[in-house]
Amino acid sequence: MSEIGFYHLTRSSAEAALPKLLGRTLALGERAVVVAASEERLGAISTALWLSSDPDWLPHGDARSGQAEHQPIWLATRAENPNGGKFLFLLDGQEADETGWARIFDLFDGNDAEAVAAARLRWRRRQEAGHRLTYNQQTEAGWERKAEA
Repeated sequence: MSEIGFYHLTRSSAEAALPKLLGRTLALGERAVVVAASEERLGAISTALWLSSDPDWLPHGDARSGQAEHQPIWLATRAENPNGGKFLFLLDGQEADETGWARIFDLFDGNDAEAVAAARLRWRRRQEAGHRLTYNQQTEAGWERKAEA
């Protein structure tokens, strides 16, 4: 079973929060796949990763750039794994088969009531499936773990 972390964004957007999370992923020697709802959203994420100053190097690619095997971070609109990533980052309420991922990060906008309600449903469904879950809320100091199941 995958470890699934829910990340409740309350102070910033996913574009602002992802660089640090992905930086930690790369520091662990892992590869990641980031799944968003649209190509436009992926463009904004790509820009945020290139402009990040902390960490200042987040190499990534997508279907347009190709060469997935050379990309430590892969951006996609569906849960695919052409770069051999073990960490999956889901944005915009995206869903994926949990099989084959060491860790899944479900980031959701805490300022959007519909996104929060949908995240609660995903939590219940994944809890019933027997996954190990954590719930992390964004604070001024960073991420605070609020619950585990």
